[in-house]
Amino acid sequence: MGEVISCLERGLVKEAEEQDGRHTIKDECKRAIMRVAELSSDDFHLDRYLYFSCRDDRERFCENTQAGEGRVYKCLFNHKFEEAMSEKCRDALTTRQKLIAQDYKVSYSLAKACKMDLRKNRCNVDTNLPRAREARLSYLLLCLESAVHRGHTVSGECQGEMLDYRRMLMEDFSLSPEIVLHCRRAIETLCSGLHRKGRTLHCLMRVGRGDKGNVENLCQQALQTLIQEADPGADYRIDRALNEACESVIQTACKHIRNGDPMILSCLMEHLYTEKMVEDCEHRLLELQYFISRDWKLDPILYRKCQGDASRLCHTHGWNETSEMMPPSAIFSCLYRHAYRTEEQGRRLSRDCRVEVQRILHQRALDVKLDPELQKRCMTDLGKWCSEKTETGQELECLQDHVDELVSDCRDVVGNLTELESEDIQIEALLMRACEPVIQSHCHEVADTQIDTGDLMECLVQNKHQKEMNDKCAVGVTHFQLIQMKDFRFSYKFKMACKEDVLKLCPNIKKKVDVVICLSTTVRNDTLQDLKEQRVSVKCRKQLHVEELEMSEDIRLEPELYNSCKQDIGRLCPSVAFGNAQVIECLKENNKQLTQRCHQRVFRLQEVEMMDPELDYQLMKVCKQMIKRFCTEADAKNMLQCLKQNKNSELMDPKCKQMITKRQITQNTDYRLNPVLRKACKADIPKFCQGILNKASDDNELEGQVISCLKLKYADQRLSPDCEDQIRVILQESALDYRLDPQLQVHCTEEISRLCAEEAAAQEQTGQVEECLKVNLLKIKHDSCKKEVLNMLKESKADIFVDPVLHTACALDIKHHCAAIPPGHGRQMSCLMEALGDKRVRLQPECKKRLQDRIDMWSYAAKVAPAEGFSDLAMQVMTSPSKNYILLIIALGVCVLFLVGLLCGRITKRVTRELKDR
Repeated sequence: MGEVISCLERGLVKEAEEQDGRHTIKDECKRAIMRVAELSSDDFHLDRYLYFSCRDDRERFCENTQAGEGRVYKCLFNHKFEEAMSEKCRDALTTRQKLIAQDYKVSYSLAKACKMDLRKNRCNVDTNLPRAREARLSYLLLCLESAVHRGHTVSGECQGEMLDYRRMLMEDFSLSPEIVLHCRRAIETLCSGLHRKGRTLHCLMRVGRGDKGNVENLCQQALQTLIQEADPGADYRIDRALNEACESVIQTACKHIRNGDPMILSCLMEHLYTEKMVEDCEHRLLELQYFISRDWKLDPILYRKCQGDASRLCHTHGWNETSEMMPPSAIFSCLYRHAYRTEEQGRRLSRDCRVEVQRILHQRALDVKLDPELQKRCMTDLGKWCSEKTETGQELECLQDHVDELVSDCRDVVGNLTELESEDIQIEALLMRACEPVIQSHCHEVADTQIDTGDLMECLVQNKHQKEMNDKCAVGVTHFQLIQMKDFRFSYKFKMACKEDVLKLCPNIKKKVDVVICLSTTVRNDTLQDLKEQRVSVKCRKQLHVEELEMSEDIRLEPELYNSCKQDIGRLCPSVAFGNAQVIECLKENNKQLTQRCHQRVFRLQEVEMMDPELDYQLMKVCKQMIKRFCTEADAKNMLQCLKQNKNSELMDPKCKQMITKRQITQNTDYRLNPVLRKACKADIPKFCQGILNKASDDNELEGQVISCLKLKYADQRLSPDCEDQIRVILQESALDYRLDPQLQVHCTEEISRLCAEEAAAQEQTGQVEECLKVNLLKIKHDSCKKEVLNMLKESKADIFVDPVLHTACALDIKHHCAAIPPGHGRQMSCLMEALGDKRVRLQPECKKRLQDRIDMWSYAAKVAPAEGFSDLAMQVMTSPSKNYILLIIALGVCVLFLVGLLCGRITKRVTRELKDR
């Protein structure tokens, strides 16, 4: 008789699993079978087939278990997958469990423990469901679990029974008819031969993730339903496969958390991809989290803290109720959109809910498959662009790298996620782990705050080159900076500070780099025009400056410059590392060898840096200590000017001094790179040097031609006072270092290497090269170089300060004999010349010798220098040794012309009065 009943039970179970519409067993028979099973659920001995199948196994595993109240059943269920369990008993137990899945009353212990809770929570009065559906174990579990989540009391005994049967469902996939029916193909082809101790189910979950092929939609839905029924998120021990795989990790990394606490899963996620995680646990954890992440209710802590906010903001229903308008997968998206709203935007999440939303976002950032919306919308793009990205976190980075090329739906979700990261970079858990040393050393105060608002990333960028920074962190920070360049919204602080200015001044511009250029150009133009009220707001200008400083550190953060110079970088700077503005500095040093396009971009960059030296990353880095020493009170715009004034101080750092000299050389190549000179001489330049300006292009250096033009006018004393002061400074600086005179370098490079190689090689330049060229003036072969040296002599005659060798030699004499004479316009030089001609005055021997040398040089210069105007021509005639002869010839010429006119009369023919009167 027992075998007949067992056969009918197996037939009933098979019919439920097939669900093909064929009913081989009549309803009356079904009810009778279930009634018999229910009656035998109290005592193991009443189920004769199971009794005889498991008699030996009972003695082996449950010898001390008392009969009655379903205790023997539970004991055998717990040992079902022991190796010593006979296959016949295991099959009989599985059949019994399947019957329980169809009607919970077949389990005596469960029906008894939960009888009152079912009645109290009205779980058996749903008139919309047929009686058979209402009796299903899954319905019981979902109804009571929903009551627990609503805050209703469910007895501890009932919850214990529920826990046992939820664990049972997770152990054996065959107890879920939907899994057996819809996942049959995947089980046979991809998960066959696996032990059923939860491993077959995890294999299906892995296939559902896409790690091992693909499953049909109905199978995917069946797996999702099973996870909801079993609810392993509430207690990890329900998932036996996960429990066994992660036991060692839990004992080491999560031992501070109470056993069975829902936070165990969160703790395991925090240690994902760390040294404490083991590979098997990692796989089981990701497989489970994949399905938990697709229904926000399956994370009990998130649900408990956010159910009020979700009901208020996202129009959700109860724990076990769904809505087509707001499916479970969309609820979390709704929550995180409200989590990062400002107070002005209103409708924000509660603080506790916001913390949990951040926790989930941190977990999802570990694996792109844990973000349902991202995976759904970006499936095509992941296959197209990121199929080779297999390492942790690479898929999201890949999508961000190709954000402009993604389909619109994917681009939107990646853009939203990146925008979210810009406000709270701690979402990037892997990056935070890599950057832990830097955060602890330099950014711990920012990291400890609940609300990030972009401060942590800004701190990491500022400390990007600290000794605590490792390669992984540096690469991650740089990657995020590069992604921010694609859209100004990806930089939270910049977006919040400048969104109104962008809408007003830079509409329809999306890329951050273009927005920065647009706003900074506006600020620059307003500054040059001395507008009283800047068009860009103060808060935006402040943040704009921060963004420009960040961009100056790595050429890749300025895409137009980088793309224009990519070929030159490969050719001239192949081994130079990005970061610390090293590539930019390399391009500046190889300025003459750059392609036209790159040269123009570098020139524009230098023009911006000279207007705001703080954007000159290398200068600020090398001279950081000197700025603190000499320029603490100087305005940021005048930082380079301050450093130049203190360049020759004994306390000046040699490396900083060398960097200042580099920038001076750059400035002197073009007046546009010297904002102070440009402002002081804005009237003089077009007045005296318009011809040079007409020949120049907008983005190429003038090789110092304008400054040379102004130098000559300085010698002629024709400049305005402000311009004269600036040119005097340039003359003094270039007189000490020939490298600061571009025109001298252009025309005299060959002569310097031939005549003054030793002086040019000196590490410290104090005017030796200029003096060498003056001394060897007669040996100079090239006329263009000779002209430059003659110009130097002319300039020194106008101001002794631009002749450092003569000034040093005569400093004492100037103090004694010319102290009352103001410098400039050749006054002190004239004073020394008078002193040299006065026999009563005794000059220092060195000064006297140098003065006599200068007189000889000026005399020679007067002979060979071409006259540049009538005044120069008259001066040369008057100072010429053949002055009388030249004047005599000129006088004779004038007399001859007078006599010819007097003697020859009119050239035209006389006309009679009659002809005139006609």
